[in-house]
Amino acid sequence: MLDIRKLKELVRLMVANDLTELDLRDSEEQVTLRRQRLNHAPPFDTELPPAAGAAAAAAPSPRGVAAAEIEASGLTKIASPMVGTFYAAASPDAAPFVTAGSVVGPDTVVCLVEAMKIFNEIKAECSGTVEKVLVNNGDAIEFGEPLFLIRPK
Repeated sequence: MLDIRKLKELVRLMVANDLTELDLRDSEEQVTLRRQRLNHAPPFDTELPPAAGAAAAAAPSPRGVAAAEIEASGLTKIASPMVGTFYAAASPDAAPFVTAGSVVGPDTVVCLVEAMKIFNEIKAECSGTVEKVLVNNGDAIEFGEPLFLIRPK
């Protein structure tokens, strides 16, 4: 029988990290938790209302790429859907999922984001060519932070 304190802690961690599903198993116990999101945030191309957008467009993002620069370039950004650690490859000795010049489709895995010791595959969700990788392997990333710039097909 699962301890109620453990269960409450798992639920707290899910809410704190905006997880919708958690599946834990060991030789003695198995628990699967699912929850619905109240607000469905888009995985990329998040835009601010016009009044706030004008001020934010001039300000550089944490990686030095201005939102106005991205918008003016005609490129599509792939933004992080969560807070975590960015990994360009499945393991330290593996080749990156994508690099500048890689052709991607909507189901192409472009990176991994580790959150709470869970590795989440991030898919392109668009078709095109990777123009620029904006973060480095192992970087801490924020929700909504641009990770890649894609030239749409």
